[in-house]
Amino acid sequence: MIDAVDKAAGLAPDDELFAARRFRREFVEGAELCRLSVLRPANDQGLSHGLRIALASRMAALNADAVLIADYDAQLAECAPSEALLALASGAKDLDEPLATIARHVDLVTLTPIAAQASDINRLEQAGLNNPQIVALSELIAFVNFQTRVAAGLRLMRSA
Repeated sequence: MIDAVDKAAGLAPDDELFAARRFRREFVEGAELCRLSVLRPANDQGLSHGLRIALASRMAALNADAVLIADYDAQLAECAPSEALLALASGAKDLDEPLATIARHVDLVTLTPIAAQASDINRLEQAGLNNPQIVALSELIAFVNFQTRVAAGLRLMRSA
């Protein structure tokens, strides 16, 4: 089975790196389960699938990952996104609340995670997000940034 990380890295079943990833099958399976749980959870906590995909596209763009941008943009198109979600995905900053605060937080944690502080969580709360939503958003941010870094590393290994 080709998972989302294989797809993002351009790996096929006949690649050595594809086989090497399967030496630790639990990591491959775990990454795929994580992807599903953050993008299509059983309980979305009020953060819709479309919002999650728009944010994933935004993070892929912040990470300059053309493959993931294309993938997440295609997934977003399938969601029949609103203008607000399209603007969010495209990196807009002049968004209505709570999207403006969510976008600011996503950008901060993606680009300069060391600069994130407790006050940034307070901003999310002030924008109306509850604790489960903040946790879900944090999980999404963590996964997409993990995915971009693993895919980039695998692409580098393929080119060596």
